[in-house]
Amino acid sequence: MSLKPLFHALLAGIGLCALAPAHALDARYQDADGDLVADAPTDPAQWVDPATLVFAYTPVEDPAVYAKVWDGFLQHLAQVTGKKVQFFPVQSNAAQLEAMRAGRLHVAGFNTGSNPLAVNCAGFVPFAMMASNDDRFGYEMEIITYPGSGIEKVEDIRGQKLAFTSETSNSGYKAPSALLREEFKMEAGTDYEPVFSGKHDNSILGVANKDYPAAAIANSVKQRMEGRGVVQPEQLSVIYTSQTFPTTGYGHAYNLKPELAAKIREAFFSFDWNGSELLQEFGKSEPPQEKFMPISYQQHWQVVRDIDRAMGIEYTCQ
Repeated sequence: MSLKPLFHALLAGIGLCALAPAHALDARYQDADGDLVADAPTDPAQWVDPATLVFAYTPVEDPAVYAKVWDGFLQHLAQVTGKKVQFFPVQSNAAQLEAMRAGRLHVAGFNTGSNPLAVNCAGFVPFAMMASNDDRFGYEMEIITYPGSGIEKVEDIRGQKLAFTSETSNSGYKAPSALLREEFKMEAGTDYEPVFSGKHDNSILGVANKDYPAAAIANSVKQRMEGRGVVQPEQLSVIYTSQTFPTTGYGHAYNLKPELAAKIREAFFSFDWNGSELLQEFGKSEPPQEKFMPISYQQHWQVVRDIDRAMGIEYTCQ
């Protein structure tokens, strides 16, 4: 199954509402070039040039595992920028967003669904995502269950619990919620009981251990967990697979000194993945993630913004 027909129908159905400015930048940011992300301040006095760059990867079950995975890259980032670099183990999407908005986080990987919120409310400027050497990228949303759960198809979720991750997640909440509502006429709280695990890892482990009868997850996370032996493929069954979505977007805070922002970009695109911990971890996905490729938020996140509009999601920046 693909979500493309669903979201074409959704957007047609809501008509002019789909054009509502739900994704306008917060008033503190400017977008003179119309690329949908915040411009660097025109006044050099407003540029930030920290002695230590703080980096955060999107929340995962065990941040300590990913501190090691990212260590080699962060050493490279330090060498290219001439800055000290600190890994910040965030516990939630909300904490990561607040840290960048408050100026405590300078470089980050925000998950797919959080990118629009980070761009509009935290001044995040995404410029890269992971891809294979032949430029394939992305992941699919899957709805999973465990063998013997009695759930053989999406309709069987009716009357059951369905684990989501968090409300900012694309594959962990927004896309499956829209799917269930529009294609299967199932409403949360009426036709099934939504529960929130906090992270994809938790949802996958929850299904594998039979704590949840079903969950909506990003299959790239599942593939990496299977690659590490955290879960076994035979513990899980897939009952729905979506179209391909962009993966985690990497970028920097909008108000970094332009020369520093340029060095950060240089570090991403000059990093040698061969023999790296990044390749060992992210190369387990399909397609394998073997390099950083340049991206355009305006282009690559269009489908995610369409989903948000279709669901009537508006971002209120605090």
